[in-house]
Amino acid sequence: MPRYEYACRECGTTFELSRPMAESDAPAACPGGHGDTVKLLSRVAVAGMAQAPAPAGGCCGGGCCGGG
Repeated sequence: MPRYEYACRECGTTFELSRPMAESDAPAACPGGHGDTVKLLSRVAVAGMAQAPAPAGGCCGGGCCGGG
C-alpha cells in the first residue's frame, strides 16, 4: 500500500499515512488532532522527474527552426 506525506497547516507537523491510491486525496487528520492538512508532493517523484532524459529530436533536431 502506498505511503503519502501530509503537512498540518495549524502546527506545521509533517506525517505519513499508508492508504489506498483511491483515498490519497481524502482528508487526513493531523496526529495532533488538527484538520487543516495538505498532501505533499512526493520527493521521489520530484527527483525522478528531474532526472528524466530529454526527448530525442527536439525542435531543431526535427528541422523546424528554419535554419539552413
